[in-house]
Amino acid sequence: MNKAAATTDHGVTKEDGRYALPANVTIDLPKGYRPSANEEYMSPRQLAYFRNKLRDWRDQLVEESRQTMENLRDEVRDVGDEAERATRETENSLELRTRDRYRKLISKIDKALRRIEEGRYGFCEETDEEIGVDRLDARPIATLSLDAQERREHLQKQMGD
Repeated sequence: MNKAAATTDHGVTKEDGRYALPANVTIDLPKGYRPSANEEYMSPRQLAYFRNKLRDWRDQLVEESRQTMENLRDEVRDVGDEAERATRETENSLELRTRDRYRKLISKIDKALRRIEEGRYGFCEETDEEIGVDRLDARPIATLSLDAQERREHLQKQMGD
């Protein structure tokens, strides 16, 4: 895959016609910028947009996890009656499941950020086709094109039946 690699003015690298955006490279986006289909697909601007979106989402999840852990730690353990204790245990269990879901989501966000740095973001892991700006805007951690995702779900459904 190491055909021709070139570095642009901003430290962004372009290899095999795809841009890679190193974590230490900052691109200032115009206020209110949103990627459009009229631009070059996964251009440095689009990569910066998705990197910002992923980082913000990650920061939000980390903060919510931190607050969850603080709430669980600060909670008074000797609650009144058994019904109240059972309710509290159920709430704690739900909090911990949510936190585990956040941990898995943060891992997917980190992988998406690495794909941005490596010049693989926005391209399907199975077919190497464009995933599409609209799909990535709705689900920035997507790794499959819509067709590939549908095929995978169809196969999973068949295997489950």
